[in-house]
Amino acid sequence: MKKLFLIGIFILSSIVNAFPQQTATIFGKITGEERKPIPNANIIIDGHPGGTASAKDGSYQILVPAGKKITLLISFIGYETQKLEVLLKSGELKEYNIYLPPLATQLESIEVKDQQIHTQSFSRLNPKAVTLIPTMNASIEDLVKTLPGVASRNELSSTYSVRGGNYDENLVFVNDIEIYRPFLVRAGQQEGMSFLNPDLVSGISFSAGGFDARYGDKMSSVLDIRYKKPTSFAGSFDLSLLGANGHLEGKIGRKFSYLTGIRYKSNSYFLKGLDTKGNYKPRYFDFQSLFNYEVSKKFEISLMGTYSNNSFKLVPETRETSFGTLDEAYKIKMYFDGQEVDKYQNWLGALTLQYKPTEDIRLKLISSVFQTFESETYDISAEYWIGKLEAFQNYNEYGQGSEELGVGAYIDHARNYLNGTVADIEHLGSWNKGNSQMMWGIGYRHEFFRYKMNEWQLTDSAGYSLPHETDSVGGSHPPHNAFTIPDFIQCDNSTGLNKLSAFLQETWTFKKGRNDISLSAGLRTIYDDLNGQFLANPRATLSIKPHWKKEVVFRFSGGYYSQPPSFRELTDLNGNIISSLKAQTAFHAVAGTDLYFDGWGRPFKFVTEIYYKYMTHLIPYEIDNLEIRYYGNNNSFGYAAGIDFRINGEFVKGAESWASLSFMKTEENIDGYWVPRPTDQRVNLCIFFQDYVPDFPSWRVNLTLFYGTGLPFGAPGSPKKDQTLRIPDYRRVDIGLSKQIIGDQTFFSQKNPLRAFHSMWLAMEVFNLLQISNTVSYQWVTDINGQQYAVPNYLTPRLFNLKLIANF
Repeated sequence: MKKLFLIGIFILSSIVNAFPQQTATIFGKITGEERKPIPNANIIIDGHPGGTASAKDGSYQILVPAGKKITLLISFIGYETQKLEVLLKSGELKEYNIYLPPLATQLESIEVKDQQIHTQSFSRLNPKAVTLIPTMNASIEDLVKTLPGVASRNELSSTYSVRGGNYDENLVFVNDIEIYRPFLVRAGQQEGMSFLNPDLVSGISFSAGGFDARYGDKMSSVLDIRYKKPTSFAGSFDLSLLGANGHLEGKIGRKFSYLTGIRYKSNSYFLKGLDTKGNYKPRYFDFQSLFNYEVSKKFEISLMGTYSNNSFKLVPETRETSFGTLDEAYKIKMYFDGQEVDKYQNWLGALTLQYKPTEDIRLKLISSVFQTFESETYDISAEYWIGKLEAFQNYNEYGQGSEELGVGAYIDHARNYLNGTVADIEHLGSWNKGNSQMMWGIGYRHEFFRYKMNEWQLTDSAGYSLPHETDSVGGSHPPHNAFTIPDFIQCDNSTGLNKLSAFLQETWTFKKGRNDISLSAGLRTIYDDLNGQFLANPRATLSIKPHWKKEVVFRFSGGYYSQPPSFRELTDLNGNIISSLKAQTAFHAVAGTDLYFDGWGRPFKFVTEIYYKYMTHLIPYEIDNLEIRYYGNNNSFGYAAGIDFRINGEFVKGAESWASLSFMKTEENIDGYWVPRPTDQRVNLCIFFQDYVPDFPSWRVNLTLFYGTGLPFGAPGSPKKDQTLRIPDYRRVDIGLSKQIIGDQTFFSQKNPLRAFHSMWLAMEVFNLLQISNTVSYQWVTDINGQQYAVPNYLTPRLFNLKLIANF
C-alpha cells in the first residue's frame, strides 16, 4: 500500500502546474425584497465549475479569470436569476451589489416563498459533490447514503434503505418521471450503474419521510432529481480504472436545448479482489438524452430517452475463505466448474408538454414508457472442503486446518427470464395565489410482467444427496425414498394491473405574531384494479420560524403512505403470483428542527428529526445480498422509530463537510411473534469531510467514513422468529487526494488547446483504507450430519483508483 500511495503522490505532484495565474476579485452584497440580505445565494461563473455562496449578511467574494469576458450567475430559490457580465484586469478588485427580484411562479417544482421557510422535509444536495466524494460508483445515490436515516451496507450497489424500509420502498423521480431499477439483480457486482447520470443533474432533493401528497405510492422515501436545462455549450469527460463517461449540453438558437450523456463501466479490476477467484467480465453501458423545445413563451416540449445494457459474466475457479472467531475459526476451500451469464436491458422514453397560460398557472402532461428485458442464467458446480483451524498457531502454521469437518458438493442451476413494461400518463398542475399555492395531479399506470423461472440447487455431502434419510443397513425394511430436490422452483407467470391515482395539495404561507408559518395539506387517492382496493392518504406539513436571535425552523409532518403491490411484492417464495395481496400502509409522524448558527465565522446548519412509523398489512420478506424475496401474504404489522442528526458547514473554510448520525429500531409481528425486520440497523454513522493543503487550495483531500450495526439474518428455510442472528458491523473508510491542474486561476494563450477547458482534476482514491472485511451475506454449506455452516461473503478489500475529470 505504501509503495502504491507514494507512486500516486508522485504522479499527482509531477503534473506541471506552472501556468501563469491571472485573476481578479469581485465582491459585494446580495439583497432581496425591502433590500434585506439574502444568505446562501449561489454565485457561479457561467460555464465554469464551482462557485461560492453569500454569507448570512448577504456579502460575497469570488475570484474570476482576468483578461477575458465572463458572466456571473446569481441565483436563489424563489428569486429571479441575475446575470452580470464583467471584464476585469489582473489583480483588479471590483464591487458589485446585486438585487434579486422575487419570483412569483414556481421554480422547477420547488415552491419556496421565503428563503427562511421550509415547507417540506427535504434535504437539498449539491450535485457537484458527487465528483468529490470518494466512492466506487460515483453515483447520486452514494451522496444520498451520507444523509441521516439512510443505510447501505454494500459499496458495489446504489441501493439503500430508509428508516427501516427496504430497497423497493423508495421513490425516484427525474423531472417528475418515476424511475425503476432492474428487478432480478441479486448482488452488487451484477447491478452495474445507477440510472441517474451525475453529469446531467442540476438539483437533488431527498426526503426520508413525511413527504407531500404530490409524491407517489411508496412507504419510505423520495429522491427528486432535476436534469439540467442548458443555456450555453458545455461538456465534460471522466476517465478512471473503472471506465469512462462524458456529456455534452448546449442551446441551438433561442428555443432548442440538448443534454446528452454516455457512460461505460467495467469493475472487473475491483471484483478480482473478492474471495471467489475467476474470470469476471462485467460490462455496463448507458446512454441518456434530454431535448427541450420552447414553442412559445407559454408552451414547451421536452423529450427524454434512455437506454442501458448491463451484462455480467463469471467463470468461477476457486474460493478460499476463513471465518469464525479466534477461539473457533474455520476455513472453506471450494473448486468450481461452470459459469454465470446475466443480462439487463432497459429502455425509457418520456414526453412532457408544459403550458403556462398565465404567470401563476403551470400545466404539465407527462407520458412515459419503461421496458426491461432481463435474464439470469447459470450452471455452477462446486466441490468444497471445510475444516477447523487451530485456535493458536505459530506463523508458519497459521491458516492450516487441524480438523476436517466435512467435504461436499453442490450444483446451482437457473434459467430465469423477465420481460416487463410500465406505461404512465399523468397531468400535473400548479396555481400560485399570492400567499398560497395549489397543486393537483391525476395519473394512470399500466404494468405488465412475464416471469419464467427454473431454479434449483442440489447439495451433496460425502456422496450422499441432502437431505439424507437415516440409513438402516441390514434391516428388514430398508428405506426407499424418492430422489427429491428440495430447493426447486419452476413457474411461468404473467401479471397485468392498472392503477389510477390523484392528488390535491394546498400550501399557505403567512405571519402570526412574531412567527412565519407555512402549512401544507393534501390528499392522495389510489385505485388498484388487481385487488379492487381504493386508498385515501391524507398528508400535512407545518413549518414555524420564530423571529428569534438564533435562526430556528420547527417542522411537523405526518400522514398515510400506501404502497400497492407491484410485480416484486406479488411474487412469493415459489415464484407464484398472489393477486389477492393488499397494499402495505405506513403512518408517518415526524418532528424536526433546523438550527442555523455561526462557528469560526462561518455558517453551519444542525438538523434533528424524530420519527415514528406504524405499518400495517406488511408483506414479510427475506434479503440475501440484494435479492428480496417476499412471502406472499399480508400477515404482518410493525413499527419503526428513531432519531436522526445532521450537521453541515465549512469546518474548513471554503470546503463544505457534514456528519450524520441515526438511531433506529424496527420490528414486525408475524403470526403473534415480534421479530426484527431485515433492515433493523440500530446505529448508522456517516462522515464526509473535505480539506485542502494550506496555501495550496488546488490540492484537496476528501474522506468518507461509514459505520452501521449488523442486520438480522438466519439459516435458509428457518422460521422468521428464529432469524435473529446479526451480521457483523459494517465499517469502511474511503479517501481521495485530488489536484486541480486547470481552474479559474489558470491562464492559457489563445493558441493553447487547453484553453477550452474550464477545469481539470486528477485524483487518486483509496477504497476501504483500513482493509476491513465487511460481510454482505452468507453462503450456507452442510455436512452429512445436517450441520450448517454460514460462510461469509465478504465485500471488496483495499483498492486503488486513478481518475481524470475535465470540464469544458
